[in-house]
Amino acid sequence: MELWEAIITRRSIRQFTSQPVSQDLIEKILRAGMQAPSARNKQPWHFIVVQNREMLDKISVVHPYAYMLKEAPLGIVICGDKNIEITIEYIVQDCSAATQNMLLVAHDAGLGAVWLGIYPREPRIKALRELLNIPENVIPISMIAVGYPAEKKSPENRFRPDRIHYEKW
Repeated sequence: MELWEAIITRRSIRQFTSQPVSQDLIEKILRAGMQAPSARNKQPWHFIVVQNREMLDKISVVHPYAYMLKEAPLGIVICGDKNIEITIEYIVQDCSAATQNMLLVAHDAGLGAVWLGIYPREPRIKALRELLNIPENVIPISMIAVGYPAEKKSPENRFRPDRIHYEKW
């Protein structure tokens, strides 16, 4: 798949088959996340790969918008380490870039995925920290649910010329 096609056709997938995601594809997704740009090239990310059905079900209960984890065979939590990058705003940007790379590579591999926000919602941060034993210096920023899609969505034209400003507002 060409990059432009991946960007234009990627959609949030919330229904999955039970087919597991291979270790090779998981590593490819993680590598894509680690290739993201980061402020001052600090690369403050850590990734928690969750495949255990019981844990995915628990996360689906504590995160109000993560119901699809009850079907997804894989979840990846993208975290930022305050010991590597002290500025939370950069951690959020860096981990968001990693998340987008991962979504695009998952789509390119024929998988479906959806971005689940964690930061800055304190109840979500606390719940994930407790469930996944995340240390205090590490902040869970986002999570992606990943699997083989059980739904198909058409591309959506989101181009908005009224949102473009040249030279000044």
